[in-house]
Amino acid sequence: MLIWIVFIGIAVISYIVQARLKSKFEKYSELPLANGMTGRDVAEKMLRDNGIYDVTVTSTPGMLTDHYNPTNKTVNLSEGVYGTCSVAAAAVAAHECGHAVQHARAYGPLQMRSALVPVVQFSSSIVSWVLLAGILMVNSFPQLLLIGICLFAMTTLFSLITLPVEIDASRRALVWLSSAGITNAFNHRQATDALRSAAYTYVVAALGSLATLIYYVMIYMNRRE
Repeated sequence: MLIWIVFIGIAVISYIVQARLKSKFEKYSELPLANGMTGRDVAEKMLRDNGIYDVTVTSTPGMLTDHYNPTNKTVNLSEGVYGTCSVAAAAVAAHECGHAVQHARAYGPLQMRSALVPVVQFSSSIVSWVLLAGILMVNSFPQLLLIGICLFAMTTLFSLITLPVEIDASRRALVWLSSAGITNAFNHRQATDALRSAAYTYVVAALGSLATLIYYVMIYMNRRE
């Protein structure tokens, strides 16, 4: 019963966090920057200021689909960020460039997360089926559920490692936004609030993954008893 209460609580919190993030992004997207710089301009300037010239800034479809791809060294900004001049666009663009700076500086947690990507991609493709079969066969073949737990643990580890990576990228972004004069005393607080709201989504995701892992471990342990 307790684990289900935790699941429901995390689901509700996740919905609230996502709704608040979307609301704040829309709100801060209405606050223009005095210098007229778009998300693309901000990203390119941050890269240059950090001595990074081999990363390309591109536009990607969708809303809040922004991400940095270390494989092909691209900062991919969503349509609402790439060509928009706003506090929200500047914050998001700088955050994604924060990942590019991490990559260039060989930031440890980012390297660990990148190393886990192929493992997580493989485990994610089969873990649901392995866990389902493991639960159905828990009395006759408990080892299958244990394999599923190990596979799911990889995704949980990935979620946990993602936390310091995202928090550090936001820290780098906010420091640069202020020092480069992109934000000022009137709008830096809004940029901070936007990135903090985004960070909460990763916290909730990590907690949800950890709770789910514990649930499967409990099923396995109860069977052994």
